[in-house]
Amino acid sequence: MDQASRRLWSCLYVVLLGLAVGVSPVLAMAQTSTNNMGSAPAKGSDSPSAAPQSGAPSGNMAAPKSTSKTTGAASSQDIAAAKASGKVWVNTDSGVYHKGGRWYGKTKAGKFMTEAEAKAAGYKAAHKE
Repeated sequence: MDQASRRLWSCLYVVLLGLAVGVSPVLAMAQTSTNNMGSAPAKGSDSPSAAPQSGAPSGNMAAPKSTSKTTGAASSQDIAAAKASGKVWVNTDSGVYHKGGRWYGKTKAGKFMTEAEAKAAGYKAAHKE
């Protein structure tokens, strides 16, 4: 094998190795989300629904996901209006809701809802405010 062929194979090897390293985390994440999507909740689960719907998160996930669109941090006007109407801020990433305090309307992913709606959806109250 001449030097040009070795160089070509070396470059090809580096490119393929780079693709494998770049794609493997994406594949692992896709496999994890696929495994969690179709699994049935364990017996005695406190899942809000009796049976999971196709494509719906199962009862064994860490943070419940909502079907409605979540937004980022709310504007100061939205925060004032929500406080006046007694709504809580649900951090949809962590599954925790805030009645007030530092994180009320400030997390990257979240939305306002009543405390009863938050509890019914499986969200938990924040320990510290």
